[in-house]
This record gives sequence, structure tokens and C-alpha cells, in this order.
Amino acid sequence: MKGLILKNAYYDAPVYAHQCARIKDELEKLGIAADVRANDFFPASLDGDVHAKTGYDFCVFLDKDKYVGEMLERAGMRLFNSAAAVAACDDKMLTAIRLSGIGVPMPRTLPGLLCYTHSAEIKPRAAAKVAELGFPVVVKTAHGSMGKGVFRADDEEQLLALMEKVKCSPHLFQEYIAESAGRDLRVIVVGGRVLGGMERVSDGDFRSNIGAGGSGRPYPVGADAAALCVKIADALGLDFCGIDLLFGRRGMLLCEVNSNAFFKEFESVTGVNVAAAYARHIADTMAKEAAPD
Repeated sequence: MKGLILKNAYYDAPVYAHQCARIKDELEKLGIAADVRANDFFPASLDGDVHAKTGYDFCVFLDKDKYVGEMLERAGMRLFNSAAAVAACDDKMLTAIRLSGIGVPMPRTLPGLLCYTHSAEIKPRAAAKVAELGFPVVVKTAHGSMGKGVFRADDEEQLLALMEKVKCSPHLFQEYIAESAGRDLRVIVVGGRVLGGMERVSDGDFRSNIGAGGSGRPYPVGADAAALCVKIADALGLDFCGIDLLFGRRGMLLCEVNSNAFFKEFESVTGVNVAAAYARHIADTMAKEAAPD
């Protein structure tokens, strides 16, 4: 059995390379060969039918390209995570919609009104409706990671400026959870099992992302939070994910779900071997799916 660890050709952050190398190493410890390759070798093509590069039994999909993921699956390759799961997590508004109605507590949220020209004017009634969420209010682009594209408006003037800034990109507006300012809980889930938790804390920034300057420390995941995270991962069909929870007055609230969550800091802080757990899940899943009924 051989796996493809597929990464984006145009993103070369050290933490990304670390992720790829750790997964490859742990797969090989299980006797599974794996290649780390960038997506610019075009692993799939289309000429009336979809064709994938031969020689790989599965793909650890560490990219967010929905077209490549869909094509690989159409060609019969097993993806970890699936194209549909990655797409749902890559769009924060879509994540919230997909998780609605199943008992996942979330901040009050409004979808952004997408403008198609930069000359379009923000309607005062739209800003007034967003302001009903209360100030501060969080403004997020629907796509982005490591705290990028996440802003806070403290008053109407800042809100209007941010609405102008993001108006031509998919975005959303969200209730600000003051109790969790600069603090959240990252929970890693693999194969329907919670591996542990890391509290992320930032000094002087309402965002707690490690990539935005935050730091991590171990944090016990209670039974209720663990059950919530398993429910979320299952609902989205995720083999692996990092789930970010906010500390609310009445309990934990979902912030967002990361299908390709970086785990370098998590492993360092908690001592949990995330890559080994993910590799084992991949091996067990492939064996189970290959077994005759």
C-alpha cells in the first residue's frame, strides 16, 4: 500500500512542511510507503473522464483545492479528509449552516451580503441589522486560517469600514463572545476520538490563533466538550480535524472547524502524538474498506 501526501505548491510555511513530514514518518513506521508531493504535478486530469496518477492507494489531502479533491475521488482514490468535508470546513459560513439544527451551540451569525463590484455602496439598513448583534461584533471572511481575515468592530464606524473592506469576498458577521476574548480551546479529533485539548491564549489580541501570535498550554477536555467535538466531526464526515471552541458564559461554543489543522504546537504542548494517531486511523480505515463483506 502506498499513500500520496498532497500539499499546496504555493504555500511553504515551515509548520506546513512539518505537518507533511510527520505524517509521512508515522505512516512509514506502520510499513506504509508515502510520497509528499505538491499539487503542481497535477495528480488528476480531465478529458471527458477523470484520471488520477497511478501508484497511490489513498491521499492525505493537505490542500483545500475543491476541484482536485473532487477529481481524485471521482477517479476512485480514498481521501483523508474527503473533498466534501474539506470544502465544508474551508467556508466558515457553510460550516455553520451544515452544523445547524443538530445541537451545536454557536455565536449568533449573519451571512455577509456579497457585492459584485467595488463601487457598490454598503446599505445603511444592512449595517443597522448587523449592529443588532451588539458591539463589539466579529467580521470574518469565509475563507482563511491562522486568524487571517478575522476582524473586530467596536462601533458603527468600524463596522462600516470593515463591511467595505470585505464586501467583495464571501464573509459573515458574528456575535462577539467577550468571555473568550484572546482565549479559546483547540481540540484534535481523529477517527471519531478526541486526542486532547490545548488552550490558546493571546495577550493584547482578541484572536488566540498560534499563527497570529498566541501561545498554547494543555487543557483538559471535559466530557461535554468531547462529545460536542465528536458530534461535529461526525456531522461533517471528518477523519481528522482541529475544532476551536469558545468559552461562553453558559458553556462552550463552536468557533470554527479546521480540516487541515496544524498540530506542531499541539504535539509539543500536550505530548500527544497526533501524527501517529492519524497514521493509525488511515491504516485501519484502508484495511477495513479493503476487507470483503
